Amino acid sequence: MAQGWGLGALINLDHYGHYIQWHVIQISVANLIVIILMVATFVAALFAPFPGRRNRKGTK
Repeated sequence: MAQGWGLGALINLDHYGHYIQWHVIQISVANLIVIILMVATFVAALFAPFPGRRNRKGTK
């Protein structure tokens, strides 16, 4: 029997998920964390400066 990488021992997945319910919206905590991280990455990409933008001369 193959043991794999042994990563199953790091987090116990043998339980029910946790959910947040707000009126008709129900979402798991894990999915909410993923959505928050995606939005934060998108906002960071909007405000991050493009590389090499300051080194150009003659352009505004």
